[in-house]
Amino acid sequence: MNLSIRGHNLDLSPGAGRVMGIINVTPDSFSDGGEFTTTETIAAQGRQMLSAGVDIIDIGGESSRPFAEPVTLHEELARVIPAIRILRGQSTIPISIDTTKAEVARQAIKAGADIINDISALRFDAEMLEVARTQAAPIIIMHMQGKPADMQINPAYNDIIEDTLDFFRQRLQWLTANGIAPEKIIVDPGIGFGKTMAHNLTILNRLRDYQELGCPVLVGHSRKSFMSRLLGENIDRDCATAAIAALCVSRGAAVIRVHNVKKTKEAVRLTQAIQSA
Repeated sequence: MNLSIRGHNLDLSPGAGRVMGIINVTPDSFSDGGEFTTTETIAAQGRQMLSAGVDIIDIGGESSRPFAEPVTLHEELARVIPAIRILRGQSTIPISIDTTKAEVARQAIKAGADIINDISALRFDAEMLEVARTQAAPIIIMHMQGKPADMQINPAYNDIIEDTLDFFRQRLQWLTANGIAPEKIIVDPGIGFGKTMAHNLTILNRLRDYQELGCPVLVGHSRKSFMSRLLGENIDRDCATAAIAALCVSRGAAVIRVHNVKKTKEAVRLTQAIQSA
């Protein structure tokens, strides 16, 4: 799969390892909440990511950390639209809007966003399908058991891989039947979203299994708590994130969604150089 956005040709074939940089313009996100809430901090983070070679920048205005409560439409718009305009003024880099609200996605695209990143896989807002269809925007659909407010309360599966694959099969069938071009769809297995540590590790280990869907695979594991549960609270989560990113690229990940673009880009480049030697 190749996406051509604002003059950027994004190869999203298995193992492409495109790096999506996260900018959460929220006060309560689990890792960077409150860091990027002013024009200056948003612009500075954008410049830093651009200099590190980011491929896509993802803007989110509502925390999806475990037990997070939803924010109002007005508040989410007030957070993300100025941020998108700031970043669009800096560069033609593709921008994705991380939202489950159709109106946020609609206004974000009008402000300069290009991709819809919906953790609900277009299930929470009935109007999101029409926005994606009329705007012809690429969409990222994620698997999540429950909602952020309750997703980490005893998540359980018969088979984590088969259950998530079945979820994507059904969503892909529904989306394509309703006018979404299959070449516009990216899938995200949802690390940490209604998953135990064992579920997360199994998904990462068997990432190749998702290739059967015929869509680019995005992995969003950045700074997630399972790393500290494995290695201890004092670990450098960006280094751990980069190490896992290298593994994911070797297992076919097309996009890696992270907070620290520089470290992840370096890990991806090393992995791809070894693979091509």
